[in-house]
Amino acid sequence: MGLFDIFKRRSKKDKEKREQQETNEEQENKKQESSLNDNNQELNNDNEDKNDLNANESSSGNNVKDGNLNQNDDSHLDDSKSNNSVNNDTDNLENNDKGISERVDNSDIQSHPEEQEQEQEQEQEQEQEQEQEQEQEQEQEQEQEQNSDKFEKGLSKSRSTFGEKLNRLFANFRSVDEDFFDDLEDTLIESDVGFDMAVNLTDQLREEVKLQNAKNREDVQNVIIQKMIDIYDQAGNDESTEINMAENGPTVILFVGVNGVGKTTTIGKMADKYKNDGKKVLLAAADTFRAGAIEQLDEWAKRDQVDIVKKTEKSDPSAVVYEAVHKAKEEDYDVLFVDTAGRLQNKVNLMNELSKMKKVLTREIPEAPHEVLLVLDATTGQNALNQAKLFKETTDVTGIILTKLDGTAKGGIVLAIRNELHLPVKYVGLGEKVSDLSKFDANDYVYGLFKGLIK
Repeated sequence: MGLFDIFKRRSKKDKEKREQQETNEEQENKKQESSLNDNNQELNNDNEDKNDLNANESSSGNNVKDGNLNQNDDSHLDDSKSNNSVNNDTDNLENNDKGISERVDNSDIQSHPEEQEQEQEQEQEQEQEQEQEQEQEQEQEQEQEQNSDKFEKGLSKSRSTFGEKLNRLFANFRSVDEDFFDDLEDTLIESDVGFDMAVNLTDQLREEVKLQNAKNREDVQNVIIQKMIDIYDQAGNDESTEINMAENGPTVILFVGVNGVGKTTTIGKMADKYKNDGKKVLLAAADTFRAGAIEQLDEWAKRDQVDIVKKTEKSDPSAVVYEAVHKAKEEDYDVLFVDTAGRLQNKVNLMNELSKMKKVLTREIPEAPHEVLLVLDATTGQNALNQAKLFKETTDVTGIILTKLDGTAKGGIVLAIRNELHLPVKYVGLGEKVSDLSKFDANDYVYGLFKGLIK
């Protein structure tokens, strides 16, 4: 099933959920109104009964005779005795039947005690397994819902801004002509989906609009959204958003990115996540160039309660990496996170530095680094895309971590990254909390970005 089909299904499900909530609210309101009316009616009935009772007491006075009262009492006593006699006979019969059935049951139990015990144990085991499976399914569903909510809230600015731009595009819509496509191309470029994707999308839409015979505003807008999702889906057919973990020994993950994108903070959040997952985590403070970088990572290590390898400022980064990888191997760490410097102003030095660190890692662990994750700031839009191109030239980037996605209206940058760089986004920052660093989910991203825009 393609992303657009999943998007439509989720949109339909969300609409049905909203309608059901509205129906439930209406029913609850009607129920409350009905209950209030019933209470008022009961109150009126009580008042009427009191009035009737007072009227009867005043009219009857002391006309009731004692003989009549005694006669009524005697007749009630006789009735109760006869009823008790019948009830006793019935109880005796039931007790006799019960005793016979219990003796039969006991004889069955005594004849096959071991088999019955085994059956009971098997039934209990099956029940426990079913309960565990249900609990796991519920936990997975809750986690999925929470992740979907994060994407939906985090992309609200991007969704709102993109929706506003589409509204402006269609404000003076008359027909699907070349002027319309020129305006659409400008709108897409402004939305940070990337120049290449904007041109590619506009060219494909010319044919798609003709094929679907889309003429009015709603039909054309639906075709635009569908085509954007389809292109995004096709560009990532072979992508994996999972972290490549080592089969044996420590997994080494190298973090690269310019200063100020949130690289060190991202390492701290990921260290907390992996530690909570039961992994033994080690940090390497190999960004010895930036002032305060070592202290910042050291603070995260204390907060996460994980170990760190560090040296003094201006030390050789490769020496830090060498010491860290030895420690990771000898002390059986599961994951080694390596922070690096982000000096793009001198590509040659940066490339040489990263190359040297890779050689140190490969000499100790041939498969290392298992991941080279580029950290980008989503708020910078096209600048982030340019940074990704430059880093891709200097090192073998395997994936993207996109920070501050919740604080920007430029969420379309994910479309550009996939279309132009063919690099998978593996994690996204959707808030300031440690838990707000979330695994990237293409379905949640598409739904969060385009929700409500299909008419």
